[in-house]
Amino acid sequence: MLAAFEGWNDAGEAASDALKYMGRFFGSERISTIDADEFYDFQFTRPMIKRNSSGQRRIKWPNTRISKAIVPDSAVDLILVNGVEPSYKWRAYTAELVALAKELSVDCIVLVGALLADVPHSRPIPVTVTSDDDLVRESLEVEPSTYEGPIGIVGVLAEMGLLADIPTMSLWAAVPHYVGQSPSPKAQLSLLNKLEEILQITVDTHLLTEESEAWERGVDELATEDPEVAAYVRQLEEAKDTVDLPEASGESIAREFERYLKKRRREQ
Repeated sequence: MLAAFEGWNDAGEAASDALKYMGRFFGSERISTIDADEFYDFQFTRPMIKRNSSGQRRIKWPNTRISKAIVPDSAVDLILVNGVEPSYKWRAYTAELVALAKELSVDCIVLVGALLADVPHSRPIPVTVTSDDDLVRESLEVEPSTYEGPIGIVGVLAEMGLLADIPTMSLWAAVPHYVGQSPSPKAQLSLLNKLEEILQITVDTHLLTEESEAWERGVDELATEDPEVAAYVRQLEEAKDTVDLPEASGESIAREFERYLKKRRREQ
């Protein structure tokens, strides 16, 4: 089960857009929804009025859409959860999702989010993977989260999944805070690439790659028009490059080679 929620957990809407992209690519079909009335404050998350395919005006209520995607040539089936972070009854809301996961025999929950961070748009968007499940940490060689502080619905669902004995992990993309508005195709692409790696599936991201490159060029142009922004971006680039220098160490190379060998053994 892959889950992303618009709102506080979704800078630039990168996480929810990444799951929507995956759903379109694999031709996902809706299998369930969570009713909006019980969980949303409509003065805060307002319904929208839109025209449907026949041109009629209809109200679109905020909800949580659950769909299923069959991945060709893979042992993986995906349950995609796309919704807006609810206003009320988070424990009941997440309990409903976990009960559905149990009903559908989900064997892992992957929570996808995006946050604003001091990172440059001109470097690869970092994606952090964490888990509090021992088996997940061992198999993916990831660390538990050390974050303490306010959380969103993603954090609540992570704990509820673990309490239900469903292995759970979280992916977070760091979106440059000075261009944190939607869309954020470069962060979206980084999340999809990480999901491909973890799930060992293939998603055609050719068009998204082009959008990401165009987005970066556009931000470059905007930065050059403002000397203060340009200087700030250079400062972020220097800080990022300095942090990345130790990654060329022998220990890091050995670690990457070990991951490569494990991947080769899985493919054989």
